[in-house]
Amino acid sequence: MEHPGGVCAGNPGKGLLQFHDFGGSQRPSAARSYMPENNKPKWVIGSVAAGLCVVLLIVLAERGPAPQVQIVSVTREDLSASITGNGKVEPIAPTIAHAEFPTFVADVKAAEGQSVRKGQLILTLDAADVRAQLSQARANLLATQTDLRNARAGGPPDDVAQLQGDLQKAETQVGNLERTQQALTQLVTKGAATQDEVAQNQAALTTARASLQTVQQKKAALEQRASVNVESAGLHMKQQQDLVEALEEKVRSATVFAPVDGTLYSLPVRKGDFVKLGDVLAEMADLRQVRVRAFVDEPDLGSLAQNEGVQVLWDAMPNRIWNGKVEQVPKQVVARGSRSVGEVLCSVDNDKVELLPNVNVEVRILVHEQRGVLVVPRGAVRYDQGQHFVLAYDGDVVHRRDIKVGVAGENKYEVLSGLAQGDKVALPGEVDLRDGTKVRAAEGK
Repeated sequence: MEHPGGVCAGNPGKGLLQFHDFGGSQRPSAARSYMPENNKPKWVIGSVAAGLCVVLLIVLAERGPAPQVQIVSVTREDLSASITGNGKVEPIAPTIAHAEFPTFVADVKAAEGQSVRKGQLILTLDAADVRAQLSQARANLLATQTDLRNARAGGPPDDVAQLQGDLQKAETQVGNLERTQQALTQLVTKGAATQDEVAQNQAALTTARASLQTVQQKKAALEQRASVNVESAGLHMKQQQDLVEALEEKVRSATVFAPVDGTLYSLPVRKGDFVKLGDVLAEMADLRQVRVRAFVDEPDLGSLAQNEGVQVLWDAMPNRIWNGKVEQVPKQVVARGSRSVGEVLCSVDNDKVELLPNVNVEVRILVHEQRGVLVVPRGAVRYDQGQHFVLAYDGDVVHRRDIKVGVAGENKYEVLSGLAQGDKVALPGEVDLRDGTKVRAAEGK
């Protein structure tokens, strides 16, 4: 095929010879006359191709949709921070009736779980043997009281009276003989009495004085014995008094009454049961006010303080919350299974008597509480090199904004500075958001 200018070309790109018309004659010319144009360095071509790809990607990126992220508004709410632990319900002032002696249950007049009035009869025990022991103990007490009185009086009344009579008789006899001896001595000087009469009276006086001394010695010995017996008789009487009081208490304990208005929350015995010393017969309390013993893990104990608010939850009534307050913070840490806990005593309102003693509950102790504060979801708050920040949403772009947080609730932070009510922030998702990222908003709660 002929081309204008006398050029005949083969298949370009195949490296064939080309013929040119130079003054009417044709001769072959080497293709190397075009080599500098067709064999440019390969790196130039690669660079151009890479540049085109980058431009294409940028164009496609600008044309593609921005990622969709969830956007939430900064609002004002009541915010609280709490410590959660488990606990057990206890009556605040329970009355527990125990068996004071082994015996049988004679009768039961109440039912477990019922409300009782002060003075209401709950049950009775068989106390016949104890009453017999009490009668004997009272008789023994009377005897010891008599012994103590006798000891304090110097001895048994009959012995004391006999010695007193003998003593008076001996003293009278000695006195009479002494007066007679004095008169006889005077009469002898006058010649009106003989020396034999004086000697006979002196012998009688000596005998009377010996008898008086004997009676006096008996009286002193009796008084000494009595003084020693005062202490022992007093101790014996005290023992008998204690025994009588103990038996009287046992007799009283055989009849169980309700001490106050309340609930009979435990009645483990039935009529005819045999009970041993110390067995529980009944448990009663006013359950309108109960106590929860909360077990708080050691790392959380530093935030506790008296009178902090308490919420109690029970699985048996999942839609019910009981309110109370911390009555006593722990003074020590104890082992409870694999945990190291402090036992926190909390008083709880139970006006409907729904919480039962000894049930296991969940306890939330409100250690911080703020009302009407700015809050932001915890998931929206990030932390970098000591600074909290959020990605604030402005139009179609998110920007980093540093904030200062306060109380940390279960799901939200209190915002002290950096945000205002109504500001919008982005929540994290599958998209890696950065300062300046364009996004599409999906409104959250």
